[in-house]
Amino acid sequence: MAKGPRYRKPFRRRAEGKTNYHRRLKLLKSKKLRAVIRASNNHMIVQIIRSKTAGDEVVISAFSKELVSKFGWNANTGNIPAAYLTGYLAGLRAKKQNIEEAILDLGIFYHKNRVLAAFKGLLESGLEIPFSEDFFPNNIEETIKGSHIEQYANFLKNENSEEYEKVFSGYLKKNNVNPQKISQLVANTFKKIRSST
Repeated sequence: MAKGPRYRKPFRRRAEGKTNYHRRLKLLKSKKLRAVIRASNNHMIVQIIRSKTAGDEVVISAFSKELVSKFGWNANTGNIPAAYLTGYLAGLRAKKQNIEEAILDLGIFYHKNRVLAAFKGLLESGLEIPFSEDFFPNNIEETIKGSHIEQYANFLKNENSEEYEKVFSGYLKKNNVNPQKISQLVANTFKKIRSST
């Protein structure tokens, strides 16, 4: 461990790699609403947050579990299409509250593809968030629709049906979803979100 008269122990969250305080200070100084996207292994959370002296205030929130309980989504809530739909839902709720713009707060950038899919959902809802054009991968449009899942499911079913049953058991047995038609489920859920929000 470092020692000496000039050594200063870093803040706990900085030492754990959870918070970059220099970047956070820049975000707070802008005094704009922050679009915060967080991903766990199984879920997505997208929030619009207002910074206050007493602490952050959550203005808008969308959680991927809501796709299951309110919009008929019965596939995994931790995949790329679910992340996109969660971001889109949060964006529509923000527009309904007359929120037109925000800045992106990624925090520690884990689960990159799902975070980018949720961000794409926010943008497509009509929310103005500054970003660079080369921020997204080239195939983002296909993956948010679930075509990569369909292609892999088709490949596995043709090549090794036992492996197909094993890999997609959560879709087939637990949720009764055909992984070869996931894009249809995405489209149906998208319509439900749009019509109800």
